[in-house]
Amino acid sequence: MKTYPFISYHEIQGATNNFDGSNLIGVGSSASVYKGTLSSGTVVAIKVLDLQSEQVCKRFDTECEVMRNVRHRNLVPVITTCSSEYIRAFVLRYMPNGSLDNWLYKEDRHLNLLQRVTIMLDVATAIEYLHHSHDTPIVHCDLKPTNVLLDEEMVAHVGDFGISKILAVRKSMAHTETLGTLGYIAPEYGSEGIVSTSGDVYSYGIMLMEILAKRRPTDEEIFNENVSLREWIKKAFPRTMMEVVDANIFHEEEKSLPKVNFA
Repeated sequence: MKTYPFISYHEIQGATNNFDGSNLIGVGSSASVYKGTLSSGTVVAIKVLDLQSEQVCKRFDTECEVMRNVRHRNLVPVITTCSSEYIRAFVLRYMPNGSLDNWLYKEDRHLNLLQRVTIMLDVATAIEYLHHSHDTPIVHCDLKPTNVLLDEEMVAHVGDFGISKILAVRKSMAHTETLGTLGYIAPEYGSEGIVSTSGDVYSYGIMLMEILAKRRPTDEEIFNENVSLREWIKKAFPRTMMEVVDANIFHEEEKSLPKVNFA
């Protein structure tokens, strides 16, 4: 089991210039993420949890428990943690290329087909490790593009284990009141609160469709209670698949190919 070096609240304050807004790189429903520089000179991402919620404090304990038991090249590395009456925070390796979500939906960023397939292979490797490399399987519970971060070489790392579940030995599923993100959670998870490794596989499948179609499963212009991303793509397969696949996949792929002179 991994242990982490001690870091003080004071050092985290200094690393983020007292949590200055210019260092804020992400805001979620239960945490804010700051870019910071430790006294050693190491550039890090510091995930600060909102202490207003008792549920968030439980998520911190859950994430600590999971991260002490895992280590893999496709998981976001935790450098250390900080827990005091003032703060609950994770100090993480900084990922300069941000999230997969940003690469899919920001106008100034594009991913070609090879990059998308490689990223999803990295994610699959991480999930396979969580499910099968321990005596007790670990279920992520909240797989989605915002929880996939890309390093300087565009290698994907899965992060945010705040609602993960460590399944009991010899049990393949568990009941929970904690939900993931609508659009990505498996039907049995949302309706019955059943968590299993199969739920992560379902979320992975939704992500794979999303990354190829460049459509959020929560896109209200296309999807509703009658038509989901999964059903939309299933209906298009195989005859009209080119109508649902993101055209930029091939556009960017062609731009990256060397030009051939036939003269």
